[in-house]
Amino acid sequence: MLVKDFGGKMKDCITTYTKIQFNTFEPEENKICIEDIAHALSMMTRANGHFPEFFSVGQHCIQCCREAVARNYVPETALACLLHDGSEAYLADVTRPVKKNMTMYLQIEEQLQNMIYHKFLGYVPQGEEEVLVKNIDDTCLYFEFAHFMDERLAPAEPVMMSDPHYEVRPMKEVEEEFLKLFHQLKKEITEDE
Repeated sequence: MLVKDFGGKMKDCITTYTKIQFNTFEPEENKICIEDIAHALSMMTRANGHFPEFFSVGQHCIQCCREAVARNYVPETALACLLHDGSEAYLADVTRPVKKNMTMYLQIEEQLQNMIYHKFLGYVPQGEEEVLVKNIDDTCLYFEFAHFMDERLAPAEPVMMSDPHYEVRPMKEVEEEFLKLFHQLKKEITEDE
């Protein structure tokens, strides 16, 4: 959505759920809002809408977070899993085969995702933690495709410690669960400091 400024020129901004004017090309950390992320991801479909039933990016992020908890990872890593697709709230969910060929998109996505991590975690996951988050993301993706498409994305089935759920859920319910997990993990992290 393009918004006119007072000079009549078009600005490269979207209007978020909480009515923030957000420029994805020049993101400002203070304009990143967890309510916007939770809302948008709860309404955004996985697999570009090709699953036979609605399954949201928000549900995927919740499942990734729950898998991190089931693996007894620290709250910071569980929160990183919850937030790992946060940039998609401001950009869109682009399928992996397409995204890997979109150099500019990947740069914008990385800048924005790192800003989200920095705002809510205080750092950007790197090294071993980055590998753990990626592994959980890939594991959840594997089981989503096995469930919805009867398709195996890897030669060997990865280990899933949690109990994934794939039923169609009301978007508001997913949004509320996302926010509940976010606040619960932030509280645990604060208590551990």
